[in-house]
Amino acid sequence: MTTVKEAGLATIDMKLEVIVIPVSDAARAEQFYRKLGWRQDVTPPGSGVFQFTPHGSACSVQFGKGLTSAAPGSAQRNYLIVSDIEASRNSLVAARIDVGEIFHITPDGPVTGLDPERSTYRSCALFSDPDGNSWLLQEITTRLPGRIDTGVTSFGSASDLASAMRRAEAAHGEHEKRMGGQRDANWSDWYAEYMAAEQTGAELPT
Repeated sequence: MTTVKEAGLATIDMKLEVIVIPVSDAARAEQFYRKLGWRQDVTPPGSGVFQFTPHGSACSVQFGKGLTSAAPGSAQRNYLIVSDIEASRNSLVAARIDVGEIFHITPDGPVTGLDPERSTYRSCALFSDPDGNSWLLQEITTRLPGRIDTGVTSFGSASDLASAMRRAEAAHGEHEKRMGGQRDANWSDWYAEYMAAEQTGAELPT
């Protein structure tokens, strides 16, 4: 049997572009996803197809006429990654989106409230569109090793970059304390190293 490596598949870029979600009323769904503030992309006039892209995402969602035979509302727990789940939830609530309470994952299952240590991948919140297709907000600040190419780091939006800089600033403050309170003249290099390591899951500088 030919292996993935032998077939060369491991080196072929396959970028996830669009996910189709099943809805019963495309016009109603259109209004909901506009309300989320997602970008509405151009689709062929008269096609009955709608496409929206979340801010900072390279992947879009589509819904509408003739796209899927799946039951409306059957797309469950589609992950939306955020760098600050409290701020993200507050913004959604302010836009009158019904969002569940924040909960965090433990070895014994989900528990209400933020993860006490604010650990990456742990804190979540759920909301649904009018058909019941659900979206899971998940707070990720540091990626697990191997999830992102260590030679390539990027930020999907200015807000993601700003959040990363704030975390680097806080960590750098602790770094300067360990240096005896002296100002680190190479703070920009330290920030860059910290932000790149955080994103790729490498060991963080101290």
